[in-house]
Amino acid sequence: MPRVTVTVRDSGGRTATATADYSIAAPVLGGYYLSGGADPTADIAGGNIRSLTQYRSLADGYVFPGYQKQWLTTLGRSGVQVNMVLELKHYGAPNAGPQTFAVDGTSYTVPAPAMTIQQRPGTTWPKAYGYGQVLAGQCDGLLARALSQYRALGFPVNIQLASELDTDHEFGTSEAGRAYTWAESDARAVQAMTYIVNWFRARSLPAGTTFSVGVGGFDRACFQRTHPESLMSRLDHLQWNVYATAANHTALDRFRRTRDWAVADLGPVALSRPVIIAEWGVRVAEIPNQAAWIATVPAAIAKLNAERGPRIVRTNYFNSGWGTLSPKAPGLAALKSAYATRPYV
Repeated sequence: MPRVTVTVRDSGGRTATATADYSIAAPVLGGYYLSGGADPTADIAGGNIRSLTQYRSLADGYVFPGYQKQWLTTLGRSGVQVNMVLELKHYGAPNAGPQTFAVDGTSYTVPAPAMTIQQRPGTTWPKAYGYGQVLAGQCDGLLARALSQYRALGFPVNIQLASELDTDHEFGTSEAGRAYTWAESDARAVQAMTYIVNWFRARSLPAGTTFSVGVGGFDRACFQRTHPESLMSRLDHLQWNVYATAANHTALDRFRRTRDWAVADLGPVALSRPVIIAEWGVRVAEIPNQAAWIATVPAAIAKLNAERGPRIVRTNYFNSGWGTLSPKAPGLAALKSAYATRPYV
């Protein structure tokens, strides 16, 4: 670690010397996501936007870089860092039946997804590959297919497992006809996420590959349950999402909330991990002047990173859903301006 030494001398010739170790933190990476997983190249042009979030279902036959997403390869090979969210949630495949396919000469048969998630009353519950299916090795073919494509990608990514476990589990889950509570679902997910990370780490990965597990970060007990030290020892980053959805929400308060839970509740391994904010956004219905709110984010991130606790290293704006920039032009201009400000430079 670098060290600075300072020696002072008074008028009588007496001297005193002090030393201090220091480190120089790299700039936080400002990032982006465009609705529908669309090509963001035009939006990010001319801005200090060096990180992207992408979403893929493991059910999809085109995980890396994604179907007709050669632009992601171009951006990634140019140095833009990608946070790739791999989900057990089923989408992007022709149907929800079993799949049989070959990967590098080995044939795999993967059964139909057996779990339902996001069981909000009055909605259609999405299907997902079950945690029990993962632990039984029934999804190994999906992992093998993704890994084969990843090895050909040409650049490393952070693999984030799941988009938001808390959103998936909030109303319980079911697998193969059995219902599980929120807490039970969290425990099962930790086992399955550990299996997946260990599966990948046991094989040859592109140099620089890192891992995290995804949460929205809106429930303290869930955040604690899904981040035991046993799992965090296998991960490289903490992750949570941040949204302003009320007129009184400040950037500092919103980014601080889950971070404070981490400092209070998690162990030393978890707290040693830097943080990726895979999604952040401002809901225009409650905060019409999105640009003004976005302008306050750099100071909030700088303040948090100066405090005790895990350091935020990437913040990827979610230009979709709650974070949709409306109107887009001033919001995007504000985002680029924010990312041209300390601690992003």
